[in-house]
Amino acid sequence: MTEREKYFRELDLDGDGTVSADVGITYPVWNEYRERLDWMERFSRYVHVGISRAASRPAYSRWTDAWGCEWLYPLESLDGLVMQHPVAEWDALRSYKGPNSAEFTDWSEVEKKFRAAKAKGEVARGGTDHGFIFLRLTYLRGFNAFMEDVGSRDERLFDLIRVVENYWFDVAKRYVEAGADLVSFGDDLGLQNRLPISPNAWRTFIKPSYMRIFQYLRSNGVRVHLHTDGYIVDIIPDLIECGVSILNPQELVNGLENLRELAWGKVFLDLDIDRQSITPFGTPEDCERHIGRCVKTLGSPRGGLHLVWGVYPHTPYENIEAVVRAMDSYAEYWKR
Repeated sequence: MTEREKYFRELDLDGDGTVSADVGITYPVWNEYRERLDWMERFSRYVHVGISRAASRPAYSRWTDAWGCEWLYPLESLDGLVMQHPVAEWDALRSYKGPNSAEFTDWSEVEKKFRAAKAKGEVARGGTDHGFIFLRLTYLRGFNAFMEDVGSRDERLFDLIRVVENYWFDVAKRYVEAGADLVSFGDDLGLQNRLPISPNAWRTFIKPSYMRIFQYLRSNGVRVHLHTDGYIVDIIPDLIECGVSILNPQELVNGLENLRELAWGKVFLDLDIDRQSITPFGTPEDCERHIGRCVKTLGSPRGGLHLVWGVYPHTPYENIEAVVRAMDSYAEYWKR
């Protein structure tokens, strides 16, 4: 069985029960522990550890993206925030033009890469920006202005949504034409304990775009991976209805039992392991127990679960080691 065939069986919840994991160690963490982390890259056949050993950008750097949003990055190599919003005033919408999907990437190279991947029995994976529909609207308008737009049901917001939606639909079409097996999206939809807008407002303003783009991909045999941070319990059934194949939620803010009730057995879970409480502030034993709870609650003999963990400063070295070792230890829990 090729990697591609095995991967599709996993997505169809017809796997062998293995729970693999990906760990991403950010540059500031590597800079703190350096060679003490090296063994983790070679440690396990089930746990892939990627280490960023070079700074991607200096602290306080600025950048303007293809949408005209000006970003500030206060911390070295970590994410930033939008400081200048190109449609902060509605008058700007009259002349605003979003980016050109033809320039999103080198599509001829993507097509070659996909053909080569499939020839080797690998998955042809496409990706998009972090900031799909909901986040992109907040970047373009500003968070407060967007909240007011939703609250007042400003009709001009629908015009802006069409700009964003049409761009990503065109990108999706190009991925289909290039031969993608899977396309990944990122849109942080939740706060710590609720959605920032009501579930009904989400269904009015955001869901139609998700439905159009994801259903188009699924109708063309392309799977959909969605990363979304924050509380999404109220809309998990909606996301599955829209066509999400792989859901990447945070486990603690949503609750393991809620994820089991709403998503387990319905969609492949790419579970985002806590980086706010247990892994940075707990003991190594707390970390090991938590990985065990995740695997026992959301795994199964037919698979359907993968773990992903981003390691940020200042997570103790002992906890990093405990998580990585626990991921390896529990990888075959459902095969025993």
